Amino acid sequence: MPPPIKVELQPYDPQWVENTVAESKVLASILGRILLAVHHVGSTAIPGIRAKPALDLMPVVTSLTELDDHQTDLEMLGYDWWAELGLPGRRYCTKADPMTNRRLIQLHCYAEGSPEITRQLAFRDYLRENPRIAAAYDQEKSRCQSLHPDDSHAYGDCKEAWIRKVEAEALAGGAW
Repeated sequence: MPPPIKVELQPYDPQWVENTVAESKVLASILGRILLAVHHVGSTAIPGIRAKPALDLMPVVTSLTELDDHQTDLEMLGYDWWAELGLPGRRYCTKADPMTNRRLIQLHCYAEGSPEITRQLAFRDYLRENPRIAAAYDQEKSRCQSLHPDDSHAYGDCKEAWIRKVEAEALAGGAW
């Protein structure tokens, strides 16, 4: 498991979109035909809210078995490979700045058809479309950061119930 990192929330930065496009091209060059899409998810994908300045990208691949064959290729790009890391049907990788060791990117890889893809995109899109809910998420993130400023794992656990509630609303297509 990757070690917890300090929880630093920064204002939305449009550069995150550009960085996503650039990294998506790099992933496409390495993964080739097995890469179907790269979705920008997580807080860096939601304008107007603060986020830890590490991109959450969700590569969708033809199969995890084929992705597993590219583990070494991803490691050569600087990614640490964490396999499922507690979420069956996922491959999780992290990339850090080699000089500062600051986490830059987290890959949450799923095979085409995984319900996790629908769940994560529904949550992202729901917050993008509902600024009031996005602002409430920003407040929840701030609350959890104040409780767990040096432990990104505990910070994530702190937000979990709020996220699950809003995900359910997003998936149901209802208003919160």
